Amino acid sequence: MIGARVFCITTALQRSSIFFFPKISTRPVYRLSPATRPVVAMSTTTSINQDELDSIFKQKRVVRSTLRKSLKAMDPSLRIQQDDAIQNTLLEAPWFKSCRRLCAYISCKSLNEVDTSKILSQILQHPDPNTVAQKKLYVPRVEDKNSNMCMLHISHMDDLIANSMNILEPAPVDAQGNKREDVMQADEPIDLFILPGLAFDRCGRRLGRGGGYYDTFLKRYQDRAKEKDWRNPLMVALSYSPQILEDGAIPVTPNDVMIDALVTPSGVVPISPRAIERCDITCF
Repeated sequence: MIGARVFCITTALQRSSIFFFPKISTRPVYRLSPATRPVVAMSTTTSINQDELDSIFKQKRVVRSTLRKSLKAMDPSLRIQQDDAIQNTLLEAPWFKSCRRLCAYISCKSLNEVDTSKILSQILQHPDPNTVAQKKLYVPRVEDKNSNMCMLHISHMDDLIANSMNILEPAPVDAQGNKREDVMQADEPIDLFILPGLAFDRCGRRLGRGGGYYDTFLKRYQDRAKEKDWRNPLMVALSYSPQILEDGAIPVTPNDVMIDALVTPSGVVPISPRAIERCDITCF
């Protein structure tokens, strides 16, 4: 899947008009200053030594620092406008409407993440009356400080509790004391992952917050999908405008999982061939 990412945004824009909802407008991409721009943007297929890894991690810390400041400085009214635009775009996308099983993050205001409350509410409280079955939703729960997390099934917003960092996550058991279903033990594949992040580019690179939780989990799920002969889920990230950087500005390592598409305030940006293929052939 990752090797196909060389297919980048120029080709995607030429073939993807029916994938956009709404049609995306042309706009500038945020550029880092020369002082903060990474020297290296590693290919995920390149073998690298520890010194190179240390250099990349240092570059990532610099980019993270820059992005955190940019997000903190966002005008609150602009943030609200972009939250609404991003969520409305995703909710109206055909590949979202037709998906039956998905994993999604629970947004945290203190982390300046794109809001997902409307998306979660639509799934749990107001299912689409035009669909035959309600979507099955899994959300993250951190298991330890070693980059391990799980995705557990929830049916109501009341299934969420605040952890020690005041971030909402599912309780390990339901109101009846039954253990919640873990997506890694589910009998059917996930159709869609809705992912957070600090920065993205239009070639599929994603920069997380440094814990490695999502990359570790996504690698595990991809291994399970391969073992079960399932099609990999579509990896879609939600992004404010300042989070979209110029191509090559995000350094990556072989452990970083690439995304298939971005949902931005201007619309959907398909990135990988599989994102375009799923829209063109199956409308996901």
